[in-house]
Amino acid sequence: MKPIAIFRHSAGEGPGYFASFLDAHAIPWQLIAVDAGAAPPPTCTDYAGLCFMGGPMSVNDDLPWLPPVFELIRSAVAAKVPVIGHCLGGQLISKALGGAVTKNPVKELGWGEVMATDAAARDWLGDLERFAAFHWHGETFAIPPGATRILRSAYCENQAFVMGPHLGMQCHVEMTEAMIRLWNRQWAEENAVPGPSVQRPEEMYERIDARIAAMRVAADRLYARWIGGLE
Repeated sequence: MKPIAIFRHSAGEGPGYFASFLDAHAIPWQLIAVDAGAAPPPTCTDYAGLCFMGGPMSVNDDLPWLPPVFELIRSAVAAKVPVIGHCLGGQLISKALGGAVTKNPVKELGWGEVMATDAAARDWLGDLERFAAFHWHGETFAIPPGATRILRSAYCENQAFVMGPHLGMQCHVEMTEAMIRLWNRQWAEENAVPGPSVQRPEEMYERIDARIAAMRVAADRLYARWIGGLE
């Protein structure tokens, strides 16, 4: 099988559990470190699928690597090469496919419940109708034309969408404890007021093992359905 291309846009926002899942299923993958200057490949022909991770930038920024990434996503969708995105990655997919990315009404930082919104969610999550995902975002994507929303939260209407074999997520299901603790080093820089949608770091660490284990149930279902579209 060709490898999965995993695009990293920030040194601290690597593939996390997604890479562990691929390893457990003997699926090869290749890290493309955009944050270290790696250029997006001109075509998707060398890859079985494309995965886009998170990052602190906006898809609306004037960054030289954004236009080729948008074109790569569009070409992958046209070629039926499965694409998956986490947070910024989901926003990249949305914008590439004609959706808008705008400021969310509130920031979401920390653990928060997401709920299934459409019958299509069953194809991806089975009987799992809600679970606590991890969040770290201030912007949100619109559902692109032809896609179907499958997850929402109380503070962000569009938490995930699907279109054929493609999955875009606003939430993070790839998190590890090490990633959560690393991100919290920048918690103060978010200038977010603690409240219903924003947790303090100490709140994020409460029952962290149980929370991650519960999220892995959802991640396993989403990822299993996604790799089912690989050729």
